[in-house]
Amino acid sequence: MGRVYSERATFLLVGLCILGLGCSFYERSPVQPSWTYTDFQEPDFDPFPGMSFQGEQPALTPEELSGRVLWNLWTGDNSAFWNWLVKNGFGTTDLLKVVASPRAERFATYGIINQPGYEQTDEPDEYGLRLDRPRRAEDDLDARLDERTYGRSSGVHGLRLFPNPAFDPEDWDADSYWNDPNYYTRKDLERPYLVGMACAFCHTGPDPVNPPVDPAEPKYANLSDYVGQHYMKVWEVFAHDLPEDNFVKQLLMSNPPGTLDTSFIATDYLNNPGTMNGIYEIRGRLAVAHSENVAGGALDLKGLDLDSNSDQLTPRVLKEGADSVGFLAALSRVHLNIGTYWEEWIRHFKPLIGVRVQSPIRVSDAQANSPHWNWSEAHSPALAAYFIRVAEPHKLADAPGGENHLTTDEALLSRGKRVFAEACARCHSSKRPPAGIRPGSPEGRSWFVEAVQRDDFLDGNFLASEARYPVTEIRTNATRAVARNALEGHIWDNFSSATYKNLPPVGAIDVWDPFTGESRKWTVPGDGRGYYRPPSLVSLWASAPFFHNNALGKHVHGVSVDERMNAFQDAVEKLLWPEKREGARSIWRTTTESWLQVPESYLHGPLARKLRNNMQTDPDTGARHFAFGPIPAGTPVNLVSNLDLELSGFRKAAKLAKLGIRTVKALKEVRRDGLTGDEATQRLMRLVPDLYEHSACPDFVEDKGHYYGTDLTDREKRALIEYLKTM
Repeated sequence: MGRVYSERATFLLVGLCILGLGCSFYERSPVQPSWTYTDFQEPDFDPFPGMSFQGEQPALTPEELSGRVLWNLWTGDNSAFWNWLVKNGFGTTDLLKVVASPRAERFATYGIINQPGYEQTDEPDEYGLRLDRPRRAEDDLDARLDERTYGRSSGVHGLRLFPNPAFDPEDWDADSYWNDPNYYTRKDLERPYLVGMACAFCHTGPDPVNPPVDPAEPKYANLSDYVGQHYMKVWEVFAHDLPEDNFVKQLLMSNPPGTLDTSFIATDYLNNPGTMNGIYEIRGRLAVAHSENVAGGALDLKGLDLDSNSDQLTPRVLKEGADSVGFLAALSRVHLNIGTYWEEWIRHFKPLIGVRVQSPIRVSDAQANSPHWNWSEAHSPALAAYFIRVAEPHKLADAPGGENHLTTDEALLSRGKRVFAEACARCHSSKRPPAGIRPGSPEGRSWFVEAVQRDDFLDGNFLASEARYPVTEIRTNATRAVARNALEGHIWDNFSSATYKNLPPVGAIDVWDPFTGESRKWTVPGDGRGYYRPPSLVSLWASAPFFHNNALGKHVHGVSVDERMNAFQDAVEKLLWPEKREGARSIWRTTTESWLQVPESYLHGPLARKLRNNMQTDPDTGARHFAFGPIPAGTPVNLVSNLDLELSGFRKAAKLAKLGIRTVKALKEVRRDGLTGDEATQRLMRLVPDLYEHSACPDFVEDKGHYYGTDLTDREKRALIEYLKTM
């Protein structure tokens, strides 16, 4: 598509980013939420019979049931947040289109889970939307729920519908909503329904030991709400309408299925997808949780179990430090991150764009002003009780046909146990040697060799140690380890421990320069960053691909035992035989020439008048937008997305302005000379040193690291794999 731009307009765009956005600041006085409903109702029944229990109906205590409901139905007031985001997200994040999409295609297209007992209507409703409805009266769980507390079912598990009080039927055109991007990207467009998101949307998935025959039509017996969502395609869920030449679509396409960058909205200038991991063996986690000092605003959190030194056990929830204030507090924070008390939350950063310096959202403000936060926080003990009750391992031996994938050779299995004890258990066992014996010492290895042979070694074992290890040792991609949102003074300051914030710097790592093909040193920033805690190996057979970013191994978009084992075998062989990995091919690159596109409806004021003279119209969709680019096909996505734009001082702002000017000039040359493909890439490579200088993390190879066990013999590796299948 041909594009012509004025240099003046592009400079104005750079000036907007540097000056306008950077000058915003946070008012100290917290705002009142727009939704102040407080008469929340507790259900007196289990809305999800048989889920997480393979169809059985155990008696849940009232507390456990309350936690189950909170996880699966409670959206707080975040439906208003998602409505705000669809109008301010540059054409992304229309969850209403997701729930009104063809039911039979949702798992294949989006990787999301349809709510059992529902079907799609044959005819659109009065607003042109084909929403799901209960198949039978007994499937209508909404008839027994308080709609103002929980909304009503959307047909997608974890997404709930609420009426939109601002909707005007006179301003609604269903055909344009589906087909005209100039209409559905309008910032003032109110949709007929608001869509709220429960935690289960990203954590409920097909039960590995009782998978559905048709993943698009599961029964509750086929679902587990703690297994993790291994199939969601976030680029489809949150950018389905964007064309591939939009760089935001390219950015989201770099998130492998089953991952989500939870800092995408409260940006930390890192393309940082992490697994929507399972939540297993809470007792095992608590048994090895480390004690960390809690201070500052975090002391306002309820549910802390502090000793006289303000120390708190902090079992692993996320991969880095954003939740290092204890299990209950970590569960509470999740609700903020998906939109509870959003009117206050988004005042502490510039959503999606960044640029201005973050400030902490204060727990005390949420407690004083948000009834939805208080309901969430008060129910965290119930949610913890539910997980403690339900989150048991999914064993391959219990899955249909699972025995076909397990060895009957006891000698081989015994050898695998010994290899695990000597090579893996130091990091991947919550059963530890007694005090005085270091797990990695010869005495520690001997202790593990004896322990792993016992029949009860795996019982209650979280299969992780909870210790922090520097990325300089782990050597996996460092991006997740350098997330900054939990640093002192940043958005999650009140949810990270003082211990985390004061961790010593880890030093430098080797990063591979994809343009020169050579390795270079990069110093990992400190202030808490640079560490990983080992992931659990519980139900490892059902959780491939591996690593914190699902980058190790192929994705198999199927739920059967054979399909999961196909993914497991590929991933575990790449884990133990690094020569089978993708290496440089695992760098996330743009698949086509792309542009940073701003829809016409977002352009206002004097700047808009300048940019409107350079608007482009997509010949396929008719969408009108201003576009900044081109970004050549094959560009490492993170070279652009990891650009640190935070205006933390005048000198930083001046350097960014200089980089912006150089970028504009380079792009102008590319367009002037009509360069594409390799020629455009070569011209733009002049910018690479500057982009590296301002990168929040220039570590681009995604499937590297964790070379433990790679020096074993092939015979030992094969034995280890057989034992890993039993976990």
